[in-house]
Amino acid sequence: MTTPATTLTGQLIDRVRAVQYETLPATAIDIAKACALDGIAVMLAGATEPLGLGRIVTQFVKDAGGNPQATVIAGGFKTSMVNAAYANGTMAHALDFDNTWYPLNHPTSPTLPAILAIAENHNLGGKKIIESLVAAFEVQGRMRMAATGLETGSGFHKPGTTGQFGAVTAAAKMLGLDRQQMLMAFGIAGSRAGSMSINTGTMTKSSHSGHAARMGLECAVLAKMGFTGSADVFGPKGFFDTFLFGKAEPHLLVDNFGAPFRMVDPGVGFKKHPSNYFTHRPIDAALMLREQHNIKPEQIAKVDVVFPRFEYVNRPQPETGLDGKFSVQYTTTVALLDGEITVDSFNNERRFAPDVEALLQKITLHLDDNIPNDFDRMHIDMKVTLTDGRVLTQRVDKLSGWVGSPLTREQRMRKFHSCAKRVLARETADRIVAIVENLEQQPSVGELMTLVRA
Repeated sequence: MTTPATTLTGQLIDRVRAVQYETLPATAIDIAKACALDGIAVMLAGATEPLGLGRIVTQFVKDAGGNPQATVIAGGFKTSMVNAAYANGTMAHALDFDNTWYPLNHPTSPTLPAILAIAENHNLGGKKIIESLVAAFEVQGRMRMAATGLETGSGFHKPGTTGQFGAVTAAAKMLGLDRQQMLMAFGIAGSRAGSMSINTGTMTKSSHSGHAARMGLECAVLAKMGFTGSADVFGPKGFFDTFLFGKAEPHLLVDNFGAPFRMVDPGVGFKKHPSNYFTHRPIDAALMLREQHNIKPEQIAKVDVVFPRFEYVNRPQPETGLDGKFSVQYTTTVALLDGEITVDSFNNERRFAPDVEALLQKITLHLDDNIPNDFDRMHIDMKVTLTDGRVLTQRVDKLSGWVGSPLTREQRMRKFHSCAKRVLARETADRIVAIVENLEQQPSVGELMTLVRA
């Protein structure tokens, strides 16, 4: 009979348990702190999501009640750990401004909210947070590599599937589960996984990260209490067979685990714009053309965007501002009109403004099968035809902020403060930066969570 020690799941658990702060490379520690600060930024801004997502989820968990164990960010109150993880995870993904990497996944929004909730309730310090975040990122990266049948933009949405296992990894590390308990936690998590990409463009998509954070935490707590699940969730008839019908390479879960950590190589992408990452190349092309040629809206006769075949962001008439985050046509329109993309680019007032409606009709998306739709290898071409007959073109392949081309600290600080100022005074935001950038020196997160409670 196969024992947990010889199963793939057992091998993964052993590698997760071996991740310790004392042996982490300095680069991983620095990146983990940068990810934590970025995660806090987008949670703060997510509380102000223009359609009211943050307000609704905050009120929902407040009405649900719960022991005051952990902070709801920007909510002004504490609730149970699981409720706080749910609310904060949902707000972390509310703006689609949370970081990502390759293969595509959102590694922070399902994990950091669970980590912070446990750290606050159990009075745990910064070193444990960093250790748990590195382990959680690694598991998510390995899951995405192994889950070769998990297509981007169709079927299951990644935060609720692979992100779920990042969340349970984070919670299990934070709570100090032993080997058997961790096996059980992963088994329980297998029955909590799931999220449908059809909900993209609605508030439900953001809740996939919140659900993963809550369920990951719940699974770890239950396992610590003695609750049982399958000891081999990645074995036959487990996650890969159930969700991907066997279209996977499970061995990639453990091959070269942490050697190097994937948050170091290939690295983590920090978003410049609060929208789906596939819209960023068209946004950058539009911004470049606008700046270089001083384009005025009334000069534009038509805009053609040549893009890989990826229907996920082909939304010529988004139904709401939130839906516009996933529309190449809409994000191109706003970039050309406003010269920037902000959180408020995606409220309904901007979406249905007369100048947006007028220019949106002139944007045409052409899907080209000759362009790879793999995010790391794709490019886009934009052609703006002016009323005087001039034709302006721009190609964008590699993005600044994407893996291998990271944002500078100055750029990341601008993003942090642009998010934080929606909720906090500047001096409070500066103190948060000082705490998180010295996270390993913090004996607890008490002060940090008091500040972000707002």
